[in-house]
Amino acid sequence: MNIDHWIRHFQQNRLDRQEPAWHSPRDIPQKAWAKLRRSIQQFQLGDGGGPAYLIAWDRERWLAPDPGIRGLVDLWFTEEAEHSRLLGRMLARLEGTPITSHWSFGLFCGLRKWLGVGFELYVLLLTEIVSHVYYKMLHRHGRDEALRGMCRLIIRDETGHIAFHRARLVSEGLRHGRGYGRVWEALFRLRGLLAGTMLWINHRGALVALGGTDREFYRTIWCDMGRFISRLRTDLAEARAAEKSPASSPTKAKALAC
Repeated sequence: MNIDHWIRHFQQNRLDRQEPAWHSPRDIPQKAWAKLRRSIQQFQLGDGGGPAYLIAWDRERWLAPDPGIRGLVDLWFTEEAEHSRLLGRMLARLEGTPITSHWSFGLFCGLRKWLGVGFELYVLLLTEIVSHVYYKMLHRHGRDEALRGMCRLIIRDETGHIAFHRARLVSEGLRHGRGYGRVWEALFRLRGLLAGTMLWINHRGALVALGGTDREFYRTIWCDMGRFISRLRTDLAEARAAEKSPASSPTKAKALAC
């Protein structure tokens, strides 16, 4: 994986970030207020509670081969900490306070810790995809100016995180001869739907109160997974073609990097 490219990406992404209009008049339906507050509390815990880093027992196996990887992961989780800050500001706007535990967060951390770094990275990718859908729906249905500004920033970051995971899988595909075929796709979609259902159990009330629907949520997850799989296969094919060509074209080199 082109580690330098992704370090530059995360460094560049710190720039030109317009802070949400926290002091603008609040425009949140009364019926959604308490449900949205609970939802934001749980997301803020997920991004800022506990160890905000890779926590798998064997994480050093993935971090150790290249010193740049550790710096890259530091930048990745620095962005996650920024999401926690933004969510904390939104929570204060909703007259709420942070929570320190939740059953879903405890389960999430336990699985990440004990099932190894490969599983942890896989789970984090699925979490990025389904969380991306959550923020897109909040942005689409929420009228509050600060809420929408927060979502724009997090959506921007999550888009980069998903692309980063795709580049990581391309790199693994090159090293291990993986093709990400139909069986992999079926398992990926199934696990993505399971991750989405976990999110929906906890956050459906807030999204529905703002105007979202079950159909919209699952349809968006399905479509986003489809786009991810299609781009992954295309990038992997271009990267393999670039490896075979002694004089790779700029287009192929860019595909390998991104």
